[in-house]
Amino acid sequence: MMVLRYARLTNDAGDDTMPDWSPDGTMLAFTSERDGNQEIYVMNADGSNLRRLTNSPADETMADWSPDGSRLLFRSDQAGNRDIFVMNADGSNVIGLTTDPAHDSRPRWSPDGTLIVWVSERDGNREIYVMNSDGSEVRRLTDNPADDDGPVWSPDGQTLLWDSDRSGDTEIYAMALDGGQVRRLTNNPGDDLLAKASAQPRRPADIWRSAGCRPLSQPDRASPACTQPTFRFD
Repeated sequence: MMVLRYARLTNDAGDDTMPDWSPDGTMLAFTSERDGNQEIYVMNADGSNLRRLTNSPADETMADWSPDGSRLLFRSDQAGNRDIFVMNADGSNVIGLTTDPAHDSRPRWSPDGTLIVWVSERDGNREIYVMNSDGSEVRRLTDNPADDDGPVWSPDGQTLLWDSDRSGDTEIYAMALDGGQVRRLTNNPGDDLLAKASAQPRRPADIWRSAGCRPLSQPDRASPACTQPTFRFD
């Protein structure tokens, strides 16, 4: 029997959301509205040593640690629309990676830190794009009238998972980074969202939320209330 233990790490009037573990597991980056707008904060894994990394009238959110823990990707609307930025893990050296007039969001590092996948609306709807870690060589990976969203990398960096409503409801899809055939991984009447692959090789998807099903940290040990299938990269 799996026993879940919860520890409250933040306690303030503003919303604290989108936590992301540092690669070594010692720190958490997250978004907080405690100072009136969305900003990026970091703290130790036990909730101590809280530090604010961004400070602007704009909203900064969706922090994602680089594989070596030295930098953070995030999304900001400081230029009037949503763009992708990168900064050092201490909040210094902020650099803009995208400047398109359309919204760019949901950035994620590849496992080796050389590429960034993200979602852009620059072609009229949400599609998946990839670029080098310095913002160069932008490539569009998906191309259809539906919205493709929430991309994450497989542990080996060769496959991308994302959710799409191209079938009428939201399902999880996969595609090789080199532009191979799109594979549909889920097929049910409910919406399937937020696939997140573990950094540990050959472990099942680490987070998968289906309609009527709460998020799971270990879906291979699902509770009776949540018995949706999971997938391995075999």
